[in-house]
Amino acid sequence: MGAALEELANVYGIEPDYISERGEHCVIGETTKRRLLQAMGIAAATDEDAAASLDEARTFGLAVEDGVSDGPNCFVPGWLKDGRAWGVTCQLYGLRSGRNCGIGDFADLAQLAEIAAAAGADFLGVNPLHALYFADARRYSPYSPSSRTFLNPFYIAVDAWVPPAMKAETQALRDAPLVDYSGVARLKRTAFALGYRKFVAAERRGANRNSRAFRGFCAERATTLHRFALYEALSEEMVARGYYSGWHTWPARYRHFDSHAVRQFERENAPRITFHKWLQWVAETQLRDAQARAKAAGMRIGLYLDLAVGVAPDGADTWSQPDSVISGVRIGCPPDMFNDNGQDWGLAPLSPAGLKAKDFKPFEGVLLSAMRNAGAVRVDHAMGLTRLYWIPGDAPAREGAYVRFPMGEMFRRLAKVSNDCAAIVIGEDLGTVPVGFRERMSEAEIQGYRVLYFEREHDQSFRAPEAFTHRALACLTTHDLPTLRGWWRGIDIEERERVGASTPENAAAAREARKEDRYRILSALNAGGLLPDALRPVLESGAPMPADLPVEVAVAVHAYLGKTASRLVAVQLEDLVGMKDQANIPGTVDEYPNWRQKLPVVMEDINEGVLFQRTTQALNQQRPRTP
Repeated sequence: MGAALEELANVYGIEPDYISERGEHCVIGETTKRRLLQAMGIAAATDEDAAASLDEARTFGLAVEDGVSDGPNCFVPGWLKDGRAWGVTCQLYGLRSGRNCGIGDFADLAQLAEIAAAAGADFLGVNPLHALYFADARRYSPYSPSSRTFLNPFYIAVDAWVPPAMKAETQALRDAPLVDYSGVARLKRTAFALGYRKFVAAERRGANRNSRAFRGFCAERATTLHRFALYEALSEEMVARGYYSGWHTWPARYRHFDSHAVRQFERENAPRITFHKWLQWVAETQLRDAQARAKAAGMRIGLYLDLAVGVAPDGADTWSQPDSVISGVRIGCPPDMFNDNGQDWGLAPLSPAGLKAKDFKPFEGVLLSAMRNAGAVRVDHAMGLTRLYWIPGDAPAREGAYVRFPMGEMFRRLAKVSNDCAAIVIGEDLGTVPVGFRERMSEAEIQGYRVLYFEREHDQSFRAPEAFTHRALACLTTHDLPTLRGWWRGIDIEERERVGASTPENAAAAREARKEDRYRILSALNAGGLLPDALRPVLESGAPMPADLPVEVAVAVHAYLGKTASRLVAVQLEDLVGMKDQANIPGTVDEYPNWRQKLPVVMEDINEGVLFQRTTQALNQQRPRTP
């Protein structure tokens, strides 16, 4: 490998090697470096190209540098610095209610916040609410958004706009065992059209009290909103012509926001573009109202929103901000203890050089979108603040490399927006974590993320509550892991074997390990003085382990979580209602109903459940509010 290529790769943040989670020293090959540089728009096909590009980089000073963080502390309210709180997390799409259209919506979110607040919760966390693909409801993964700057309009509550003739269809969608995204989209598109016609008609009569607010929203979001709405309208047109919703398959003349063909489309379709701006205004208005209702109900934090690590390569953000996002690579992770071939998440990252050239404004914009209507935000894969694993072109995941981001500046901008919005920042720091990164997070008041399933000592016993990190959010499980009831019964092991994600041999070994883990969790409860009397014979005399999760154990495990030293504790709504199925099985697409599971109970009855009542009472006992 030529010296110029090595230095050029370093200038643009491509790390020459890394230590895998398995302790292996992995060296990045020449081909991977050239392909990643090419994706960044840097000529490096030959050594001569690399030398010329290196001279240019030196001239313009585009090196990706870490920088000094100079103490960029994120926001933490005074009462939380030495205090503790708990909250509930949910998958918004899975909420059932007597009034929604088969998918949870912002009105449900507000109602759930009030229910959780009455039970003592200080926050309500949700899955990412980012914009997906209005023209193709089949692309519904919340972690593969078209844009992280705007909202998914299918979460808008449309009660006032659903025609009476669609009552039966609405009820059928509400009664469906899984979320029917295509059916919901058909119904809501009809409702949106009716609502927008009413809005426009009122404007023409001069009787629309919200006109000024809408126009102000459009002016404030300006170019960013206009390009997003233009993309949405164009995507609809392309789908109607038989193309895919993402821009990679569109005719070449439509693949850039500033082309002649796009400008002509823009002139001819101004009303449709305004319609998509209106949808974003309605969505943000309803989300803001949900946060206001959460705080009014007594939550000290309110909504806790989720920021995905990247965007789909063919969505609105990569189309409208080509200099800020790299669409020729995908984010993933290298081979680890669970994935011999690594993981390909199919997401496009922000461009480190592009961020520097634009003074990090695109990054600030994404953060502001996540925090302006929230009291806390979860940064998915927080290690992306310092480096991300990039996979070039059509290469397999194992042929990727880590690319550095200027962590000092990323931290500074994160702290700035956090303080401007008074929003707590939680960094999801699971997986391969660079040496020293968690310490930097703690110094910057970015709260860590501690999952009880993974919090183990060297002998695999569960960590004692007092040993948990203080500057962190502790939780039992996540959307990518089994619910507590599913974990106890080993349903996740059965499902992974069924869909081919685990061999029969590995599944058998996992079942044996799970048997041991059930004893370990009971031992941890016993050490913490929380073991239910009914389970004591299991530990003392080897009595049979209950096949299903006893309510007493579920409550005790959450009390154990409540005892931890971590500032924040989050409990899944699925665990509060005894669900057995998890939201998502990583690595599957159609083999499992990812992101479609609904709660088994309607919103109006959630707080009537014995498990809900006893668990929230236990959390309040362990985490009483202090002045």
